[in-house]
Amino acid sequence: QVQLVESGGGLVQAGGSLRLSCAASGRTVRWLVMAWFCQAPGKEREFVASISWTGGRTIADSVKGRFTISRDNDKNTVFLQMNSLKPEDTAVYYCAAGPRGPPYDLWGQGTQVTVSS
Repeated sequence: QVQLVESGGGLVQAGGSLRLSCAASGRTVRWLVMAWFCQAPGKEREFVASISWTGGRTIADSVKGRFTISRDNDKNTVFLQMNSLKPEDTAVYYCAAGPRGPPYDLWGQGTQVTVSS
């Protein structure tokens, strides 16, 4: 069974950057679609970005030009580089994985990102 563990969250000022990591253990995720979602207090979970096993990327319009998703298959890890952060980016960020994209059947526990104004 694959386990996903996110890290890299924290408190940052508006305009700053964070790099989130999602490390998979149990088996390779090389052939899976990996994605990031976020959930702000009182809101539903939202799609942020995804990356296929071939490297094809999909980015939500709200973060396009600021966030970048990448993966290192040798390290079984997916990254979310978050630049020019805004207070509205404050949320718990979750890593997800699936064989063909949504619905994703594997989820991490989440990492908190807080952006202060």
